[in-house]
Amino acid sequence: MAYQSFEDLEVWQRGCRLAVDVFKAFDRCKSAGLKSQVERSALSIPSNIAEGAERGGAKEFGQFLKIAKGSSGELRTQLYIAGRLNYLASTQVRSLVNEAREVSAMTEGLRKSIIRKNPIK
Repeated sequence: MAYQSFEDLEVWQRGCRLAVDVFKAFDRCKSAGLKSQVERSALSIPSNIAEGAERGGAKEFGQFLKIAKGSSGELRTQLYIAGRLNYLASTQVRSLVNEAREVSAMTEGLRKSIIRKNPIK
């Protein structure tokens, strides 16, 4: 897990792309409340990865990665609801949910790697 900054992390890069894709998908959403909430959860994923990386400590980074992973679950829930309300096509829901799952798995993998390299004493 050698990296110079959070911008080098593939999980952060994919999280940013996911957030952009979510913003585009909800551009014309009729529900301002759902749109705002889904955009916040999508932004939270790469934002927490970045914030944790910038904190400088393995323990804190791991905690922020947990938060990012939680935001992925929140996002997937909101995407399912948006699909049931017909705000998004089922193909859009599937695509965004699949990417959110992959980013979540990458986030957890990074967290476990950090823990292995920096065991809590």
